Amino acid sequence: MAFGSYSFSFIAFSILHFCQFVLAITVCALYGVELDRARKANVDGNPKWIYAEVVGGLSALTAMLYCIPYILRFAATWVWNLVLFILWIVLFGIFGKMYIGEDPEGNGDITRLKNAVWVVLANAALWLVSFLANLGYWWKHKDRRSRFTSRAKV
Repeated sequence: MAFGSYSFSFIAFSILHFCQFVLAITVCALYGVELDRARKANVDGNPKWIYAEVVGGLSALTAMLYCIPYILRFAATWVWNLVLFILWIVLFGIFGKMYIGEDPEGNGDITRLKNAVWVVLANAALWLVSFLANLGYWWKHKDRRSRFTSRAKV
């Protein structure tokens, strides 16, 4: 099934990557507030928040690149998606341990960081879906032959 010149799988992957991009930028914004506070106080940023920014930035960049047509045909995309999924799960573990059991007691910053943990988990789930979908796509198309002669493997 094709929509214009794009296939259904490209449209579905593009929607998935758009959602990943939005959540990655959201995580960068939520944790960037803490880094901005540290900068204003002339204190070095906490490595946990720096890690969150790096993972969010890598994910946002990857999601943007994946929206380029035919880039998903590269064999390594599913491997990179697995790496990003693992990075997001580690991030969830770090901040989940810090904030899931925390009682905010009216503190808006704690509430924001507790909510950020669930955004991180949602992004990890999206990268897991992306990993599985890309692995399936690669597995299905790994034995492709050239269009004209069907002799060469592509």
